[in-house]
Amino acid sequence: GGLWGGEFLLADYTGFERLAHFLPVPLPGGEQAMREPWRNTWAHLDAAFGWEAAATEFADLECVAWLSGQPVGLLKQMLERSLNCPPASSAGRLFDAVAGALGLHRESMSHEAEAAMALEALASDHMMSEFAHAYPVSVSGTAPAIVSWQPLWSALLGDLRNGVSHGRVAARFHHGVARAVAALATSLASDNRADSVVLTGGVFQNRLLLEAVLERLDESPVRALAPGGTPANDGGLALGQAAVAAARPGRVAGVSLFEKIV
Repeated sequence: GGLWGGEFLLADYTGFERLAHFLPVPLPGGEQAMREPWRNTWAHLDAAFGWEAAATEFADLECVAWLSGQPVGLLKQMLERSLNCPPASSAGRLFDAVAGALGLHRESMSHEAEAAMALEALASDHMMSEFAHAYPVSVSGTAPAIVSWQPLWSALLGDLRNGVSHGRVAARFHHGVARAVAALATSLASDNRADSVVLTGGVFQNRLLLEAVLERLDESPVRALAPGGTPANDGGLALGQAAVAAARPGRVAGVSLFEKIV
């Protein structure tokens, strides 16, 4: 009943185990939330603090004041009634939410990932200088563990209040996600005696995020892999589905098909 994403999977061609994932946050309006980043900003603030508390504590911030002028009461009713608000742990929606907080394509996007691409561009000149200022996250539970963004949002909104430039905020956000992903992946690999970590999915088309995660994994004992000859997003997913099908006896023409795929 939810939309997966932000997953940490122990996997091979015949199966997988979900070891951890990003905290699912509702998508107010379903597909509409994928076109209007402000909806994700609101949903993330509501998940992190409760909207009323966020609107009170951060009332002086431009992004919160702007959100207060939107039909958030309607969104709250939708959440309370579980009406067209599917939970999503998608990394893309997190990037949309942060982009919306910084005013990047906040109201609407003309194409998929436009807001996330703008956020990446905004961060690009500040990645080196902000390495040591990665925003914190929290990880709780096991089987699966859950990555929560409340500490990240507290730090991000605090920086906005203190007048930190949007470019530096964007870079600190990228580093926060990268540090969390690398640390958790390394820990899970060690716990499960895995020697490789594979980074894939549409979010890793973000060069800054990919490089930041790889830089941190370079300091760990695991081997880090990323797509090279195939796309990180849906094209790679389609190839992976075919490879999984080929690896399952009795489903397709076995080894000969697999050899053609790879």
